[in-house]
Amino acid sequence: MPVERITKEQLKARLEQGDKPTILDVRLKYAYEHSTVKLPGAIRVPPYAIESVTIPSGGDIVAYDSDPNELVSTRVAAELLRKGIKVR
Repeated sequence: MPVERITKEQLKARLEQGDKPTILDVRLKYAYEHSTVKLPGAIRVPPYAIESVTIPSGGDIVAYDSDPNELVSTRVAAELLRKGIKVR
């Protein structure tokens, strides 16, 4: 099953409209620790520890990372999709 994508512009527009999806920050450790940017309300989920985190259900979930090719977030999203969790 392909992972549905959402652009940063689409996410920004949703947040500005008051739509509050659950945002998962799945950046790799170095990128996360050395970034000055953190999305408000994002839940930090190390990509290697997705099994140990309870993901809220019932709402829209967005996983993001800092890789321009979205490799980490796509892998995490695919894993969540296999568990029946709708994620972008």
